Amino acid sequence: MTTAQLARRLGVSQPRVVAIEKAEKEKSVTLDTLERAAHALDCRLVYALVPRIPLDDLVAERARAQVNARLANTRHSMLLEAQSVAEADEKEQVKRLVQQWIEKSGSELWEDEV
Repeated sequence: MTTAQLARRLGVSQPRVVAIEKAEKEKSVTLDTLERAAHALDCRLVYALVPRIPLDDLVAERARAQVNARLANTRHSMLLEAQSVAEADEKEQVKRLVQQWIEKSGSELWEDEV
């Protein structure tokens, strides 16, 4: 489809369509403009944010980071006092805490500072 043909469908001038294409290339086009263009092309605009990794994995990673951040001071103090916990026991406890954190944390999960 030419820019002139699309302009007629949108009810705008051909230079306006060129400006829309330029805005899209520069990542400055608005959703409203994209929606009007989609309608003119007999399409439906779909706006979606798609996680780079499965959402369950993202949540688990985030919870693990939160748990480890909270445990860092305790680990340090216990090492200073020669009271470290067996690695297998600590891993199991972290696993349980991560699951609890996932189940109960809500929006706290996404805080950058713990």
